[in-house]
Amino acid sequence: MDKSIAITLIIVLGIIVLTGFTYTTFSVFLPSTNTITGNGEATVEAIPNLVTIYFNVETEGDTSQEATEENAEIVDDLIVNVLKLGFERKDITTSNFNVYPNYKWEDRNREEDGYKATHRIRIEMSTDYTSKIGQVIDAGVEAGAGISYINFELSQEKQNEYKAEAIKLAAEDAKIKAEALAKGLDKKLGKLISVSDSHFGYSPWRIYGAEGASLGVAEAKSATTNIQPGEQKISASVRAVFKIR
Repeated sequence: MDKSIAITLIIVLGIIVLTGFTYTTFSVFLPSTNTITGNGEATVEAIPNLVTIYFNVETEGDTSQEATEENAEIVDDLIVNVLKLGFERKDITTSNFNVYPNYKWEDRNREEDGYKATHRIRIEMSTDYTSKIGQVIDAGVEAGAGISYINFELSQEKQNEYKAEAIKLAAEDAKIKAEALAKGLDKKLGKLISVSDSHFGYSPWRIYGAEGASLGVAEAKSATTNIQPGEQKISASVRAVFKIR
């Protein structure tokens, strides 16, 4: 065999071997396309176990301290009034507090006009005591607070319970869909590669909402008279990726 031909063959064989080795080595690290994805969804029905009433206390003053002190007086009166109804201190929480400069417009110019303090108070009660909603509304309004909104809500314990149930059912749905897809392609479902919880839908259910800080007292009472919580839907979705064989 001609020497140059022999050298050429050796080089070609070397390239082939090297290419095969490189592919074998790096293919381990390449993502497998031999997979199938199941997108599962589930909805569970939940019954709220809390009623929450949100009050807004808004005061103004020449200084931030003056606005804050006046605000604190109203909040203290509100707390005392609610405690007299048999509630505990832990049932009354601050959801937001802020003090900021107040402005007015004069001849298209903005001028500072003292300070404003806003304080949002959350009163929590069991749905077993919805008959007390009107009394709590009166307690807050008499202290000088305005009604922001009233919700049916889930306690954190109930949220965790329903969330676990919804995600579990969504995961089962994802597997069922993936198995059906694999069967339709004459394949079998292999091991699970990855799974992610892409969505869990929960938000409080509004009973009443007021735009005005001190408006809507009669409307709020009317809207919540003899009201009872009904079943609400909570949704979840899960994405699961499996190997197929």
